Amino acid sequence: QKNPKLLIVEDTKDNQFLINAFLEKTNYDITFADNGKMALDYFLNNHYDLILMDIQMPVMDGLEATRHIRVLQKEAGLFPQCAIVGLSAHAMSGDRERYLSEGMLDYLTKPIRTAALEAVLDWCRENRK
Repeated sequence: QKNPKLLIVEDTKDNQFLINAFLEKTNYDITFADNGKMALDYFLNNHYDLILMDIQMPVMDGLEATRHIRVLQKEAGLFPQCAIVGLSAHAMSGDRERYLSEGMLDYLTKPIRTAALEAVLDWCRENRK
């Protein structure tokens, strides 16, 4: 079976660098997108096992991109097994519930804790079809 494919949607190069530094030790095939619109375009043409989606980005934010992807998964049957995990620097009361209600499996706060990211990656590996 091929390596799991991961789409990282993050608008800051510093955060992309940090996530990549952690993930380069794994066997994931990683693609980076700078905003939600780019993520949506990539999703339409590629099978991903997991999307790590920043919430606040220019062009299209992570919640809007997640809504579009979930519609494509539900109505068009496009890559329905792909999970989306939100990334947010702003962890406010009620955010978790809101992100989950928008179709995200979970969300991680920034700066991302290694153990939390590992738990999401473990879940992804275990639930691949």
